Amino acid sequence: MIFGPGERGTPPVEPLTLKILVAGGFGVGKTTLVGAVSEIRPLRTEEMLTEAGRPVDDLRGVEGKRTTTVFMDFGRITLREDLVLYLFGTPGQDRFWFLWDELATGALGAVVLADTRRLEDCFPAVDYFERRSIPFVVAVNCFQGVARHPVEAVRAALDLDEDVPVVLCDARDRESVKQVLIEVVRNTMTRPSDHRAGIAT
Repeated sequence: MIFGPGERGTPPVEPLTLKILVAGGFGVGKTTLVGAVSEIRPLRTEEMLTEAGRPVDDLRGVEGKRTTTVFMDFGRITLREDLVLYLFGTPGQDRFWFLWDELATGALGAVVLADTRRLEDCFPAVDYFERRSIPFVVAVNCFQGVARHPVEAVRAALDLDEDVPVVLCDARDRESVKQVLIEVVRNTMTRPSDHRAGIAT
């Protein structure tokens, strides 16, 4: 006799869903990262850069950038049958930081994406998550043609605690981004249970 789904007392697996933030400076690759790994068509809130924004948008190192996120990016990835991540990319410019508190509500952990050409741009994100006790991983986006620095040099430059993972990644590559997200989940699950408010079932 063949039994269908749900028979013999085996209900379908109810996945654990986790909210992860993707933060970092302007033009560091947050939208690219979410788009590279999302299994659904990412929701993007991008607008064209204008001449009026040039005095406030620092384009050093990203001179070819034409659009910018003005609210968030959203994507989803299933790591296992019982584990689904919802990704929320934050806007990078100072003038949109007031949105971060809303996006951070219920977040289990975060990725701080860093560009070693403009490492200082990720200081606000590092400070934000440290002050709110949200576990995070620093992922160094290895842009083509840019010198790679040892992770310990990045850790020292950002003055990170030893328990904050620092990893290298390519924000364009699905498998590379997936490994970053696995590190976020691993890092978060080693923290005390009172820091896991972002878990929902």
